[in-house]
Amino acid sequence: MRFPNHVAIIMDGNGRWAEKRGLPRLSGHIAGVNRIIPVVKTFLVKKIKYLTLYGFSSENWNRPEEEVQGIFRLLEERLDKEAAELHRNNIKLRHLGRLSELTPGVQAALQRACNLTQNNNSMLLSFAFNYGGRIEIIDTTRKLIESKIPSIDIDEKVFAENLYTSGMPDVDMVIRTGGEQRISNLLLWQSAYAEFYFTRVLWPDFTTKHIERALEAYSKRQRRFGRI
Repeated sequence: MRFPNHVAIIMDGNGRWAEKRGLPRLSGHIAGVNRIIPVVKTFLVKKIKYLTLYGFSSENWNRPEEEVQGIFRLLEERLDKEAAELHRNNIKLRHLGRLSELTPGVQAALQRACNLTQNNNSMLLSFAFNYGGRIEIIDTTRKLIESKIPSIDIDEKVFAENLYTSGMPDVDMVIRTGGEQRISNLLLWQSAYAEFYFTRVLWPDFTTKHIERALEAYSKRQRRFGRI
């Protein structure tokens, strides 16, 4: 099959997974975190070089404070362990989003994980946490203004080089679990010509067989990029 080079996943459905089982929403987020490493390893076996996981959007701050703080505690508690597993598999971790707005503990855990894995090269795993596509475009615009690049010199290549994802290829495929069919502010610039795959499977239930179905669907599509 013809596989994508860069896959982005909107990991949706943790809360509904918990509610279906009569559990608190945080239990769904724990189940969702437990699914990350198995999914990443499956894509590694498929030789996908770039994988982006959408963990927390800039809009998710509007959720109940108890849930938001629970997510932060979970990430802080688990990230060192997960980073060690990524490191054993030669996977490099990169954070996408506004780091400074997160709690000091989460900031430190993300920085430790990125530092530990910075020289790995089997896959680049980007973790979009406190990320928003519109905010990224605003931050990039501010960066270009502050750098005083003449406006005549700003083209798509220059703009892309100043995004959070600088040095990464555009997204080939966006997968969204949980049944919703929208992009939810993820990588708006980078997904301009991405193929979309939506599944009703909730993120904690998303397994290798579901990944294979998604990749098979991608391999059957013709990507024209505006051409006939």
